Amino acid sequence: MARKRYSPEEIIQHLRTVELEQGRGLSLEEACKKVGVVQQTIFRWRKEYGGMKVDQAKRLKELEKENARLKRLVADQALDMAILKDVAEGNF
Repeated sequence: MARKRYSPEEIIQHLRTVELEQGRGLSLEEACKKVGVVQQTIFRWRKEYGGMKVDQAKRLKELEKENARLKRLVADQALDMAILKDVAEGNF
């Protein structure tokens, strides 16, 4: 069976749905079936997105993307500095 990747917004909506269904008296297993995921997925999502609102999840995704971009820039700069150092020392 193909795995579906959910966006953070969809995950938060699914978590809210599970909470509402549990509030109506369904067990966690039944609520998970209604959403279409297994219990382990709900536990993992709660750990990562529990208590988060949709706008906070969007902001988190933007910050993660910016962090990855900055890490690449730092790695490229460190590589450039190492190459220039080798050339300056004559170890090319």
